[in-house]
Amino acid sequence: MNRNRLLAALVALVLFSTTMLMGQMRPRGGMMHYRERSGMMGNLGLTVIDGEAYYLVNLMPEVVFGKLGIGLDINLRFNREGKLRTEDFDETYDYFRILRYVRWGLKHDPVYARFGVLDNSRLGHGFIMYYYRNNASYDGRKLGAELDVDFGNFGFESVYSDVGGAGILGLRGYGRPLRYTELADIPILGGFEVGATYASDLHADANRTWGDPTGAIVAARDGGAMTVVGLDIGFPLLSMSALRSTLYADYANIVDYGNGAAVGIDLDISGGSALDLGMKYERRWLGDQFIPSYFDALYERERFTPLGPARFVSKAEAMKSLTASEGYYGELYARVLGSIHLLGGYYSPVGVRNRGVLHLELDMMEVIPEILLIGGYDKKNVGRVFTLDEHSLLYAQVGYRPYRWLVISTLYEWTFTPEKVDGKTVGYKSQKRVEPRIGFVLTF
Repeated sequence: MNRNRLLAALVALVLFSTTMLMGQMRPRGGMMHYRERSGMMGNLGLTVIDGEAYYLVNLMPEVVFGKLGIGLDINLRFNREGKLRTEDFDETYDYFRILRYVRWGLKHDPVYARFGVLDNSRLGHGFIMYYYRNNASYDGRKLGAELDVDFGNFGFESVYSDVGGAGILGLRGYGRPLRYTELADIPILGGFEVGATYASDLHADANRTWGDPTGAIVAARDGGAMTVVGLDIGFPLLSMSALRSTLYADYANIVDYGNGAAVGIDLDISGGSALDLGMKYERRWLGDQFIPSYFDALYERERFTPLGPARFVSKAEAMKSLTASEGYYGELYARVLGSIHLLGGYYSPVGVRNRGVLHLELDMMEVIPEILLIGGYDKKNVGRVFTLDEHSLLYAQVGYRPYRWLVISTLYEWTFTPEKVDGKTVGYKSQKRVEPRIGFVLTF
């Protein structure tokens, strides 16, 4: 079967499956919620990638049957000669990435499993892995897997970022030891939790250091896995259906580098359909050569920074110059009337300029029926917040809906793309995508 026939068959399968199943709709921005109704979005438009224009055909169904959810993302881009964009389907792996995800349940359910795109992966309280994305680069997106099981007295969380190659393997096991004693029914003590985390980037160059930012050659590590291990404890101060709060402490060590610790508290308030709130506050103490949440939204971009065709500087190398510091992390999540979804988090180091870390997400798709507004923004080394650079990720879609089923919008994305030499990725460069679209939205 040739490429065009295969793509046609996949599109037909999507249209058929969407009519047979019911599901929940979720925007591409990676918001931490699922919609209550199933549906499919489709778009016709124009994509401009680094100044080159392509015609776009896009289908994005998200369906669910019970706890089983399926999401696809088909993007066909044609140049002026009618040929498919080479980078979209130049490897067998690209065809499998049409599958956005298959999942069972949701994160924090007793059993949760996901295969496909990982939007906001985390382990435990997030001191080692937090908001990690394996799809931050469109041309370098991967298929990953998550599996969490909570047996009550003990459980585990797991993640693997790239089933097609050497990726990040993360595993957190935890137990509630006092449930085996007479203290099991005592508030706070009965839910006391102890966890241990192992997370490692298995890529052959994850711990290799070649050169420095000035281009000078320095002694290089032999490479190999980059591993972070940690311990954590948690005390559930409140555990009710509408009000939950946990006091926790974390310790982590980046093997062969430094270590750090954090103490924090989180609070979740459920007000039914009117208002949901989530808050988190964390105090951090970081040693030399240590980065909290080492595996984060920008990790795939920061793993390698190219210095030329023959060498690069890695995140491991950049970390070697870091000295001990302290800082604060705060986060707020709000869902208002089931329509406005807002998430914002910021890490502020004490006495260190231009080293803040920002994470924002916004979805106002259902607030005003005629308006579409979805966005997500990650930025590190914050000095000027709205200056896009190699430490930024941005997704924004703004549009107008003259009818409930018709959307006229523009998508803007600041991401990055792999740089390859002899077929091997040696780093990444920033990439800007702009897509004017005319699309449809169907809900069931």
